[in-house]
Amino acid sequence: MSVTKDQITSVKGRGFLLNRGTECFSGRVVTVGGLFTPAELKAIAECAEQFGSGKVIFTSRLAAEIVGIPFDRIPEAEAFMAQRDLHFGGTGAKVRPVTACKGTTCVYGNIDTQALAKVVYDRFYIGMGDVKLPHKFKIGIGGCPNSCMKPSLNDVGVEGCKQFTFDSELCHGCKKCAVAQNCPSKAVSVVDGKAVIDQSKCTSCGVCVGKCPFGAVPKEAKSVCRVYVGGTWGKKQRMGTLLRDTFTEAEIPDVIEKVMLWFKENAYVKERLGAAIDRLGSDTLEAALATNDLLDRKEEILASPMLER
Repeated sequence: MSVTKDQITSVKGRGFLLNRGTECFSGRVVTVGGLFTPAELKAIAECAEQFGSGKVIFTSRLAAEIVGIPFDRIPEAEAFMAQRDLHFGGTGAKVRPVTACKGTTCVYGNIDTQALAKVVYDRFYIGMGDVKLPHKFKIGIGGCPNSCMKPSLNDVGVEGCKQFTFDSELCHGCKKCAVAQNCPSKAVSVVDGKAVIDQSKCTSCGVCVGKCPFGAVPKEAKSVCRVYVGGTWGKKQRMGTLLRDTFTEAEIPDVIEKVMLWFKENAYVKERLGAAIDRLGSDTLEAALATNDLLDRKEEILASPMLER
């Protein structure tokens, strides 16, 4: 039996995409920020062997995609994974799977990326998974400005960084400045016997923290998050707009929800967040994020129909 267009559409929203040139599908298994336990990986392998072609590929959104599942075996595959507390999904005009780098354990990580991803996943991918949005809404969490997870190319991208001060009075103007030697951005130079930080080059990566033996850069620095909004990559590219403020990890979920609600209220159907920001201006979004008005009107915004061109 040939798979019909209606059948293809019926399973796409459940996380199953037609394999090109076949009548079989790939099913996306979604977890928190790409973090899998050994038991989950075993379940994915067993599912691939029983219902698919035996192959699994990891997507750019860190889902495990089981390849080659026949249409009539999709319900069996769903039931098999549900019994093991795993689920297919990750498609549609709604919150997509949350991605996160390994900043929790990485030596460059400035925030606990996996813990934050879990909070964001539970609140948005699960808690607001049935909310229809104008277009897809991708959230990426990176632990530092190395940008391995490309937060600036997500609709909302979180980047962990260090907030610290440089005390020039404690600087001894060493010929071999430890701060300058450790700065990967070459933002530090010694001028007239004192280290000088070029803020236009500094990425607040935190690598220099604690490197000065005289304490000019203190050993302790506050971890904060920068947030990019409206980033996209693909047929149309847009670097995410960096919000003016920095935020604590605890503040990030509310920031994401405000951005999502602004998107729902202001974007046209099939318009990406970045396009809406360009159309209305980043200052308009910044002003909306500065208050709790969007959160206060959450139910009203979610119940309202989306804008049509």
